[in-house]
Amino acid sequence: MDQSSITHNRSSRRSPVLLAASVEVGGATQAVKLRNLSKDGALIEGDALPVEGSSTLFCRNDLSVRARVAWVQGRFAGLAFERPLEKEEVLRNVPKPKARIQPEFRRPGLACRPLSEDERRMIERWMTTAPVPRPGD
Repeated sequence: MDQSSITHNRSSRRSPVLLAASVEVGGATQAVKLRNLSKDGALIEGDALPVEGSSTLFCRNDLSVRARVAWVQGRFAGLAFERPLEKEEVLRNVPKPKARIQPEFRRPGLACRPLSEDERRMIERWMTTAPVPRPGD
């Protein structure tokens, strides 16, 4: 159901997130998961969501904005904010992406530690023994 990557008829870009938030309807507060956020609205997920068309107060940390429930489908609901959020309000509630670490693929060094006497004798024996014939030769 989370179609945050699909643009549809969006007037503003939505940032996919998974954060705790709440909606308040008629004085009752309901904890929800914020799935994506834009300057014009949000996608929320929860158990007992308000009905479509109801007026709510959306809260996430220090952000509180009046919104209307635009649609409800199962555990998901779309909120349309009464006023567009400022860019700073959106960015404050969207975590910065983690830096991608490029893995380094390197062979381990052969001289990572000195060989013990037993290891040295084993290698010398292996190098000086005649090859064993294969079965059937």
